[in-house]
Amino acid sequence: MSLANLKSIAALIDAANVYPLAKITGLQNFASKNASALWVKREDQQDVFSFKIRGAANRMSKLSAKERALGVVAASAGNHAQGIAVSAKHFGVKATIFMPITTPEIKTKAVREMGADIELIGDSYDEAYEVALEFSKSTGAVFIHAFDEVDVIAGQGTIAKEILWQAPNPLAAIYIGVGGGGLISGIGAYMKTYSKDTKIIAVEPEGAATLKTSLLAGKPTALNWVDGFADGVAVKLIGARTLEIAKQIQPEIILVSNDEICAAVKLIFEKTRTMVEPAGALALAGQIKHAQSGAAPKGDCAVIISGANVNFDRIGHMVERAELGAGGEILFAACLPEKPGSFLKFCQSLGTVAITEFNYRFVDRAAAHVLVGAKVKSEQDGKLVMDSVRAQDMAVTDLSNNRLAKQHLRHMVGGRVRANIPERIYSFTFPERPGALLDFLITLDGRWNISLFHYRNHGASTGQVLCGFQIPNDDGNLLEESLRNTGFDMQDETDNPAYEYFLRG
Repeated sequence: MSLANLKSIAALIDAANVYPLAKITGLQNFASKNASALWVKREDQQDVFSFKIRGAANRMSKLSAKERALGVVAASAGNHAQGIAVSAKHFGVKATIFMPITTPEIKTKAVREMGADIELIGDSYDEAYEVALEFSKSTGAVFIHAFDEVDVIAGQGTIAKEILWQAPNPLAAIYIGVGGGGLISGIGAYMKTYSKDTKIIAVEPEGAATLKTSLLAGKPTALNWVDGFADGVAVKLIGARTLEIAKQIQPEIILVSNDEICAAVKLIFEKTRTMVEPAGALALAGQIKHAQSGAAPKGDCAVIISGANVNFDRIGHMVERAELGAGGEILFAACLPEKPGSFLKFCQSLGTVAITEFNYRFVDRAAAHVLVGAKVKSEQDGKLVMDSVRAQDMAVTDLSNNRLAKQHLRHMVGGRVRANIPERIYSFTFPERPGALLDFLITLDGRWNISLFHYRNHGASTGQVLCGFQIPNDDGNLLEESLRNTGFDMQDETDNPAYEYFLRG
């Protein structure tokens, strides 16, 4: 594909038919006083709360009378499904949509209310996609891809067209969240045609970097594992067409953590009083990280808020992780001498810092371990708090970036097994669907005594379990083999310092 092809895509964008169903969304200035403007494109303001209505509407408008009579079929984790459902209703077309069983209820409910037929199948978008293709072949229904076809890409690209109308100054950069690549393909092609000096910056989750992986390989390359936290961009394999377009666009790529995404969700809420989905805040998380590193381009920049389809029970989890992601909270373990006055001395060392978490566990007659969460204004402030505790001859371990501590430890009452029985600790990830936890428990080999178990539902597409097993005969290799046979993603946490502090016997 050449730059001439990018111009042809830009021409398709100029001719795209999206506005019978899509809105011209707002461009809001998020910048601090005296700073260069940070323009935020509010695609969460669409009637389906996502930019996906644009691509669906444009593609549906191109159907012939014969194709409309056959109906349409799609695969989606949620947002594309809503766009297809609304567009199908508008054009009087029957729509069948295959969605993963793990799709949040807020999305499946919305699609049904819009009149589409839903089939829940598999644990991921990719499984639903394969079944949708088979359905298309057997019924003749027109398959509409979520991201890898030109009319869908052209519909998404109308966002760039609007931004160039709305922005009062030339843009130094535009930040775009990436899943399958349809959004960045459309916006990137239009910008490269009409605003050549604007840098295209792709933002991906650390656990779903399909664009970066495929660009490095030079071809669409499937990820071995996908983090489903930002489910709107949790795609295992980028599109072949979108990757070819991305090669011409040559975007800079930024990877962000889930905590950084949650921090961006919080900022959007503070600015707009709107709670967006993790994928919706992805681009802003990248811009914040870029700016904090000093690498962001100077001048006006734009960020795409891509969607706000978040189920209610995920909000608490995002709030909880937002402070850590923004550097506004620290989590650490401290070891106190078990003697009179130690607890008071420890509390005094914390000064006036606001405590968000405080868990105390008796260890033995010599020492006690405390897990503490504290609000801070910066990373440096956090170091000062921990140094103040260390100055009292108390050992401190920073757990702010410790996944086990953040996901499990701070939400469970600790406990210790008898030290004379060896124990192994594992974390597991499994598809979150009705009955999944029971399936997990049944799959575990009954010969192993479970000494610790923690599970917490975050309303996400995957469930997280922390599990301890006693191995009285010290046959750890047999245990490992047995657990791997379950087929669940797992990780040995036995050497994790958070386990050493609070759970080991």
